[in-house]
Amino acid sequence: MSLQQGLWAVPGGSAFDEALDRAVMLIERGDGDAFVFEVAATEATTARLEAAFTAEREAEWAEFVSECDKFDAEIAGEIAKEKFTLAELDEEEQNLDRLKRWYRELRGRDLFGAATAPVAERRLKACEEILEDFAEQVFAARER
Repeated sequence: MSLQQGLWAVPGGSAFDEALDRAVMLIERGDGDAFVFEVAATEATTARLEAAFTAEREAEWAEFVSECDKFDAEIAGEIAKEKFTLAELDEEEQNLDRLKRWYRELRGRDLFGAATAPVAERRLKACEEILEDFAEQVFAARER
């Protein structure tokens, strides 16, 4: 979470350590200065940081769910047009792969368990099922 221009707070732990090391390397490679401090925050500060961090994850999860809705609408549109081609199936499989990667990345950053995370997981599973149904229709159309 950005605290000020160029000042960030990140939770400790393996989920961020590698990324923090990479950020320091990139800053120094660009002739910048990176200072990393380990701080002991007060209980109130910790709670505020956790709330702010979780709010950021909530916004990301909401965007993810919105993208799942778009995925569903795209497939529904292809079904309505009866566009049962292998090329279309391949395109939709790539879209689902993108959603899966995004989900894994968000889940890795969601250290405190944002409330929308389970909703996002259910939406992703629904997208997988929708694509599976679409694939069956594509293969059925090829057999005709």
